[in-house]
Amino acid sequence: MEFNPTQVQLVGTVLFALAVIHTFMVSKFQHLAHKYPVGSIQENLFHFLGEVEAVFGIWAGLFIIYLGATQGLMVVDHGTHKVVGGAVQYLESLNYTEPAFVFVIMCMAGTRPVIVFAEKIIKAISKVIPLPGKMGFYVSTLVVGPILGSFITEPAAMTVTALILLDYFYSGTMSQKFKYATIGLLFVNVSIGGTLTHFAAPPVLMVAGKWHWDMAFMFQHFGYKSVVAIIISTLIVAFAFKKELTGKLEMKQKHDNWLEPTWWITLTHLVFMGLVVFTAHHMVFFMGLFLFFLGFTAVTTEYQDQIKLKESLLVGFFLGGLVTLGAQQAWWLQPILTQLGDFQLFFGATALTAITDNAALTYLGSLVDLSASAKYNLVAGAVAGGGLTVIANAPNPAGFGILKDSFGEEGFNPLGLLAAAIGPTIIAMIMLELLPNFGSALH
Repeated sequence: MEFNPTQVQLVGTVLFALAVIHTFMVSKFQHLAHKYPVGSIQENLFHFLGEVEAVFGIWAGLFIIYLGATQGLMVVDHGTHKVVGGAVQYLESLNYTEPAFVFVIMCMAGTRPVIVFAEKIIKAISKVIPLPGKMGFYVSTLVVGPILGSFITEPAAMTVTALILLDYFYSGTMSQKFKYATIGLLFVNVSIGGTLTHFAAPPVLMVAGKWHWDMAFMFQHFGYKSVVAIIISTLIVAFAFKKELTGKLEMKQKHDNWLEPTWWITLTHLVFMGLVVFTAHHMVFFMGLFLFFLGFTAVTTEYQDQIKLKESLLVGFFLGGLVTLGAQQAWWLQPILTQLGDFQLFFGATALTAITDNAALTYLGSLVDLSASAKYNLVAGAVAGGGLTVIANAPNPAGFGILKDSFGEEGFNPLGLLAAAIGPTIIAMIMLELLPNFGSALH
C-alpha cells in the first residue's frame, strides 16, 4: 500500500481529522459557553463552536482560506477568461447537489401537512401492533418512519421521524439513557431503512447507476435484511425501556389555534416532495421548485407551521463542509479499499463510516475496480455503520438538529451516540452478512 499525498491533500486531511475531533468536543464548548454572560461575544463564540452542524463548515472555511493564501482566490486564463486555478476553481469542481437537496427536502418534510400525514400512517399501524401503552406507537414510529425513507428519501424520513419523536417522546420525563438509545436506534434504522430502493440512501445513490443496481436487486440483497434488522433492534430497545413506555400517548407540544391541513394541501406537499426526489440530481430544477413551494406555504399559511429554514440551512452547511474536506481524503481511502478482502472490507467500511460520510466512502469505492462481492460488502458495511456518529450518514445532522435541544444544558455527547448505536449496528451487520440473497446473483 503506497501513499503519495500532495501538500494540499495533507492539509485537507489534517483539517478533516481536526473537524472529526471537534465533533466529539462540542459538549465541552457548550459547557464553556455557560460560564460567560448571556449575549456576550465569548458566550456566542463557544455556542457557535458547540454546534455540531457548524463544525465541518468552520474547518472547510479554514481550508479554503489556506487554498486562497497558497494558490490565490482565482487563477484566470486570459485567453478563455475561465477560472483554471485557486480556491474558487476548487469549489466549482465539487458537487454540492446533495447538501442542497437535503436542505430542500428537510424544509418540505418538516411541514405540518407532511408530519400530520406521517403521524396518521404510524398511528394506524401502531393500533395493529399488540403492544401496550405508548410502546406500540414507539415501535411503529421507529420501524415505519425509517422504512419510508426508501420512498421519500432518507433525509425526509429522518426529519419526519425525528419531529414525531420530539413531539411525543423527548419530554422532560424521558431519561437521558433512553434519549441516547432512541437517537442511536433512529440513526441506524434510517441508514439501513433506505436500502429497499436504489434512489433513497446517499451511499447507494453514489453507486447504483454505475453498478446497475435496480429496485429489485436492492430489495433482494439489502432491503428485506434491513427490515428484519430494524424490527429486531426496535423491539429490543422498546422492551429494554418498557417502564418509560407505559401510560397514555400524549403530544408534548400543544398547538394553539392549530388547523389540520386539508387533503388537497397535504397532496400538494407530497407532489412537491415527489418532484424534488425525482429531480434530486438537478439542483437548478429542484431549487426552482422550492421557491414555488415557499410561495404555496405563504398562501396556505394558516395550515402551516414556520418553515424550518435555519435548521435546514445548518444541516446543508454541515454537509457542504463535509463535501469540501471529504474530497481531499481519496489519497488514503482508495488504497485502503483496494487492499482489503471482502470480509475485511465489510468491517473496514463499517468502522470508516464513524469518521467519514458513508456516501463519500462508497463513491470512492466506485472509482476502483471491485469484484461483485466486494461491491456488496462495501455498501453493506457503509449503511450498517451509518448511525455511529453524526457525520456517518448525510441525514444524521437533520435528526440531530431537531433533537439536540432535548439533551439538557450539558448538550449532546457524541460518545453517548456511539455507545447507543453499537447494538443496532451489530444487529444490522449480522443480518446483512448472514441472511441469504434472493433473485439475481451479485453483479
